[in-house]
Amino acid sequence: MKVLIINGSPRVGGNTSIALNEMVNVFQENGVDTDVVQIGNKDIRGCIACGSCGKTGKCVFDDAVNELAPKFKEADGIVVASPVYYASANATLIACLDRLFYSTGFDKTMKVGASVVIARRGGCSATFDELNKYFTICGMPVASSQYWNCAHGREKGQVAEDLEGLQTMRTLARNMTFLMKSIALGKEKYGLPAKEEWQPTHFIR
Repeated sequence: MKVLIINGSPRVGGNTSIALNEMVNVFQENGVDTDVVQIGNKDIRGCIACGSCGKTGKCVFDDAVNELAPKFKEADGIVVASPVYYASANATLIACLDRLFYSTGFDKTMKVGASVVIARRGGCSATFDELNKYFTICGMPVASSQYWNCAHGREKGQVAEDLEGLQTMRTLARNMTFLMKSIALGKEKYGLPAKEEWQPTHFIR
């Protein structure tokens, strides 16, 4: 089992990292390999809808997004994490995910997704919903925990004091591990769900 973890925080070793480390420890205890990539402090521009990826199989901007693509393809699950900015995720993370999910043509069906959000106080639910939408448009099951996947802290290190938040992270990692392993067994016995031919409809004819 492999999990790709994308840390959308610009702060190395900050509160988002502390929350994710709780998950990494549980994954390692359960024999799941993890690859943590911090992109919140990188120069990643947004998608320009050029359509080049449909022809070449990769994004026209050759940056961290194209580096993440093969890791995403090989992973059984993906965790995306972000601090909350104005009830939304870090803009760098959103730019990365827009391009990563759109430019990668491989089938993401039944890869397990989980989002993690960190805030001083509010905005967690809106950011949590925002990030989960990347999974649900791709046929990816979303891993859940004992509470919404959030932890709280403002100053560096304060998340370590949020005992419930850290427990939520550990529970999420255990649930995600169980789900990935269960799906792997299901794929061996039953294969992936049958797919119908896409029937695109548009509001403007």
